Amino acid sequence: MMILEYVPPGKQEADRLIIDMGLRFPEEDTPGIDFIIPNASYLKGKERTIRGIFITHGHYDHMGAIPYLAGPLRNPPIFATPLARGMILKRQEDFPHTPKLEIHTIDKRDRRPIRLGPFSVEPFHVNHNIPDSIGLAIGTPLGTVVHSCDFKFDFKPIGDEPADLQRIAEIGSRGILALLSDSTGVEHAGHSISESVIFENLDPIFREAPGRVIMSTFASLIGRQQQAFLLAEKYGRKVALEGYSMKANVEIAQGLGYLKIPKGMMMPIEDAERLDPKRTVILCTGAQGESNAALMRIANREHRVIRIREDDTMIFSSSIVPGNERSVQYLKDALARQGARIFHYKTLDIHASGHAYAEDLKLMLSLVKPKFLIPIHGQYSMLKAHAELGQSMGIPREYTAVGYNGAIIEFNRERIQVRDEQIQAQYVFVDGLGVGDVREVVLRDRQMMAQDGMFVIVAIVDRREGRVRGEPDVISRGFVYLRESGPLLAEARKRVKMLVEQSGKMKPVNWTYVRDNIREDLGKFFFQKTQRRPMVLPVIIEV
Repeated sequence: MMILEYVPPGKQEADRLIIDMGLRFPEEDTPGIDFIIPNASYLKGKERTIRGIFITHGHYDHMGAIPYLAGPLRNPPIFATPLARGMILKRQEDFPHTPKLEIHTIDKRDRRPIRLGPFSVEPFHVNHNIPDSIGLAIGTPLGTVVHSCDFKFDFKPIGDEPADLQRIAEIGSRGILALLSDSTGVEHAGHSISESVIFENLDPIFREAPGRVIMSTFASLIGRQQQAFLLAEKYGRKVALEGYSMKANVEIAQGLGYLKIPKGMMMPIEDAERLDPKRTVILCTGAQGESNAALMRIANREHRVIRIREDDTMIFSSSIVPGNERSVQYLKDALARQGARIFHYKTLDIHASGHAYAEDLKLMLSLVKPKFLIPIHGQYSMLKAHAELGQSMGIPREYTAVGYNGAIIEFNRERIQVRDEQIQAQYVFVDGLGVGDVREVVLRDRQMMAQDGMFVIVAIVDRREGRVRGEPDVISRGFVYLRESGPLLAEARKRVKMLVEQSGKMKPVNWTYVRDNIREDLGKFFFQKTQRRPMVLPVIIEV
């Protein structure tokens, strides 16, 4: 999520545009979290200054936070191309209690700018790995700012048109103040692979498969799904879809004309187990090893219909998202043990990045010819590499600005700088029905329990005598196996009784202090004996 602000001369208040409003998926260091959304606290009290929200394409990391943030921001108008609009509205069905969105459709062929306050916005077509992706040329009183969107240049795309280079060049010829350009693929030399190459490499796999073809890819990768339908038609196969998001996106894309599916090709998933394997394709989600996705249920033999056979051909037509390596490897192992033959992007070019490589980024710079370069999207090292690429193309170092989450980049006609102050950009965690109620301290507790477990010790104390009745009860989860840890537990009980009875001699007893003392003492003791630091939870009950 990016905020573009224009502050008129002599005024304090800005006019604002928001570009994208996405979510981030959790990683191993965020246990229990469903996903992460942007921190929009900076905009609190500024809602009336937001002129509009522009969604550049239909991926969740660019539009997935709309149900959580649009309402609190007083529902500004949203602008999106037809496919992204359809996906936004479909997702909104899962949030029936949120305000109805004010959403406008962008027609990429309409050259008339969208005027919102001091801004005039012109979309232009780029390639990505989902159709209907756009960049934005944003006119301001100081000059034009170009936002590239996630993009690449594909001269032979499948299910899409080539990027509109003529339009981009025409925009660049006006004189561009700043280019905000995608940096995700900058560390790859050359040009990104065309989808037509992927199609050529998938063709022999479909042709030579001895049985069913099971192809897993991102639910939003509409172009790759189109390739599966084309190859299925070519080799006389029918296609079954599995996965809620896959079915939803295919329905939207087909309804809008972005997917061409021959009549009679689709079949219910139940037929995929009964039909001749040589006439069957299963298109499903779960290539990232998600625990509840269709492919993981198939691999674990938990799917209601599909069972892996020895003549099945498994295609992973997606790269691995960082953080998912272990779960994807487990998935491949489980499928291989059941006899499936596996193809993935490391063995063959059957997945293409949707992001521009170094030579594509140079082409964008050549077409736009900006005064200032602001690398966006990607890790900090990628932003830095993109800035250096810009310098190799003749953009002076002082005319580039490398930001970070929460950075404020300020520029006018003469200069650009990353300001010293920053806005709040801490993660906002969505966990079940809770939004933002899981803070860093809660996450640290989860990480501690996941790493070394927890140890609960319950002591019943006689209020009059200040002594422990009987032996303290112990509950251990993820720390030690109680039946095999008798000496350790006996010493822990002994320490608790001693600490309680020492404190019980003082009147009145500060039981909060006693619990903290037990927690610290047992923490040190357990680390000394086991080199582990479980979460220690002492419970004292007075009777």
